Amino acid sequence: MPGGCCCSTRRGPPLSKYGRKTRSARGAARGHEVTHGADGPREGDATMNAMTQVTLDPPLSFDACYEAVARRDAAMDGRFFYAVATTGVYCRPSCGARLARRENMSFHASPEAAERVGFRPCRRCRPNEPKLAERHAALMVASCRAVARAVEEGDDIPDLASLAADAGLSPFHFHRLFRARIGVTPKAYIAALQAGSVRAGLDRGGSVTRAIHEAGYGSSSRFYEKSAALLGMTPAAYRDGGRDAEIRFAVAETSLGAILVAATPAGICSIRFGAPDTLVRELHDRFPKARLIGGDAAFEAMVARVIQAIDAPRAALDLPLDVRGTAFQQRVWRELQAIPLGATASYADIAARIGQPSAARAVAGACAANPVAVAIPCHRVVRTDGALSGYRWGVERKRALLEREGAG
Repeated sequence: MPGGCCCSTRRGPPLSKYGRKTRSARGAARGHEVTHGADGPREGDATMNAMTQVTLDPPLSFDACYEAVARRDAAMDGRFFYAVATTGVYCRPSCGARLARRENMSFHASPEAAERVGFRPCRRCRPNEPKLAERHAALMVASCRAVARAVEEGDDIPDLASLAADAGLSPFHFHRLFRARIGVTPKAYIAALQAGSVRAGLDRGGSVTRAIHEAGYGSSSRFYEKSAALLGMTPAAYRDGGRDAEIRFAVAETSLGAILVAATPAGICSIRFGAPDTLVRELHDRFPKARLIGGDAAFEAMVARVIQAIDAPRAALDLPLDVRGTAFQQRVWRELQAIPLGATASYADIAARIGQPSAARAVAGACAANPVAVAIPCHRVVRTDGALSGYRWGVERKRALLEREGAG
């Protein structure tokens, strides 16, 4: 059956000039042309010699297709489409329309196959268009790009109402879909992009005022209200290499080598493995004008907990963190912190959990950018087959950490 791949050879009923089925067409649909019994075509039916399997790999029987439609199985969407002779309409298996009689159904491998034999698409499930979830995802991606473009070009940043109007949704519906798909609210996403723009401007040595306005802030006061949370210090101090900022740090020995632990007043900002001299030099290069000081008793207690998490992990490491990253990185890091001690997850698992199943490579990039080893446990992310992949601080350290946590 060329291009058909359907469980029946019958065509859709002819339509009158007004687009409705004629009486004879409805009668034919109920007559010998479509007389499947409870077990499929019966001997003597006009459809007895019709295919009773959708020719997919693996093939699906008439019964399997009918049962999928009966339970509105969304997992079968795209694998086949069903048509109803009495309505002349074809649908997805998950369509919410009332279940048709078994003898009136046929099954097709594609919308084109159903339309070639006279059926038209359902207006409810729109089987000839992308699924609703896919359409919503495309709208959210377009909104993210619009915001990013506005921040990059220094234009007015669209507010929630504008973004929702452009997507053809209500503000409430848009907000709910954006958070479900992107993982953060539109407001948080915009704030992360603006903060990144300010940091980039300050890193280039530009003026604080220019960096703030190029990031789309309507006034300097709006940014200064949040500067401590976004930069860990004032904008001028950040631009000047951490001038007057206070960063406590310590270098300690663990069974997996030396680590540097550094913290601002807001929380731990760095946990890194490496050679002691190199670790201190990198911290100084990052904030050349900051006051790097030794830790007090509270800081030393945090360092001790980090060492224990490396040498003899017994519980999740719950410490105050002061880490900066893109909105995507922040989403990935939150998911990493949700992986329990003794368990692992694949890059694909994390991508699926943040609502972007095709972003496994980007998840790997976020893991590589993790500034706080062990506290954000990127070592618990493995390949889909369970094999260890790259680790910023060495695969052998990753293997040792997993073995000590009981996931090796």
